[in-house]
Amino acid sequence: MLSLDPMLEGGVLWTPLIIVLVKVLLVFVVGLVATMLMVWFERKVIAGMQNRVGPNKAGPWGILQTLADGIKLFFKEDLIPERSDRFMFRLAPYLALVPAFLSFAIIPLGGDFRDGKGGLVTLFGHQTRLQLADPPIGVLFALAISSIAVYGLMLAGWSSGSKYPLLGAVRASAQMVSYEAALGLSLGAVLLVSGTLSTAGIVDMQSSIGNWNIVATGFVPFVIFMIAATAELNRPPFDLVEAEQELVGGFNTEYSSIRFALFYLAEFMNTVTMSALIVTLFFGGPQPIAIGNTTLDIPFVPNAIEGTIWLLLKVLVFLYVYVWFRATLPRFRYDQLMDLGWKILIPGSLGWFMLLAAQRVGRDAGWDQIVVTLVTALVLICGYGLLLGAQHVSRANREKDGASF
Repeated sequence: MLSLDPMLEGGVLWTPLIIVLVKVLLVFVVGLVATMLMVWFERKVIAGMQNRVGPNKAGPWGILQTLADGIKLFFKEDLIPERSDRFMFRLAPYLALVPAFLSFAIIPLGGDFRDGKGGLVTLFGHQTRLQLADPPIGVLFALAISSIAVYGLMLAGWSSGSKYPLLGAVRASAQMVSYEAALGLSLGAVLLVSGTLSTAGIVDMQSSIGNWNIVATGFVPFVIFMIAATAELNRPPFDLVEAEQELVGGFNTEYSSIRFALFYLAEFMNTVTMSALIVTLFFGGPQPIAIGNTTLDIPFVPNAIEGTIWLLLKVLVFLYVYVWFRATLPRFRYDQLMDLGWKILIPGSLGWFMLLAAQRVGRDAGWDQIVVTLVTALVLICGYGLLLGAQHVSRANREKDGASF
């Protein structure tokens, strides 16, 4: 991953290597601090929505409450169930936490993307990007790493030696695998428009609001990605993995002390990483908001640092959306969760990708765009009709067999 930094193209020298190592440390610290602040932010926002005060004792406005809770959990007794697989039980929290930090490595945290600079900045006479690495398959890297987290949840449930964590782990694996497909397919439209898998390249293509991928792809892929990401994160209203009424606490029921805190940290770190990925793929990443030739600049701030500020503001919007979901939406039933993923999101993402691909092929071939759009839409409507018919037959068969849903 270090070789993907432009500073190291001519070989490993001490100054570039030190800068890269500092970037590694910086990404880790930024991710950790952002996660701690996310926990505090969620508790304060939900408290405000419920007309409560929220955390207000540890530090100014309660901002150190997460740190205080972490210290408290660190000194709690670390209990390990007698019937558990001790090695896997200890390993599982780290398998859930590490992928969240690895995915954060390909997020552009700033940089100057204006005038074709591609996000490069100059540090101590060397050009580099304000991201840990920019592999040419960055989007696939993020998807692959995020799917590894399911192993941590599955091993946590299986190794606990208890039925409730095991049921929660089975739910987690089924849910994450199901929505991983919709998550990846929704990105097909982004890759079709951008023509690259590099996150820096995708950001570079979104120089203004009109060029943002949410506009270029027609909004539908973003909606599908947002829903699938919420389910992938096990966030409400898709938090069936830890449904207290059915599974006590889900896959982490038997965990205590610092190992429980690691699962908690992994959930919020994944939320921050996914929000940053959404901003990178659909909303221009660290690029400032621009309408036509008019750019909303922050006065007296260098372009590279200004990009970081814009990224933080955009990410904060989506963190608020996730908190809003948790505070307002009721939990889905499990069959509704699976139906949404397999019967709506996956066919919808495939159909929309087909529509965009037909339009681009027709445009390059000089076909009439209206005719191409109408024909493609007609095919999609027919496919949707067949899907509804199949669902009706399936529902009728279940009712015939005595099912209540």
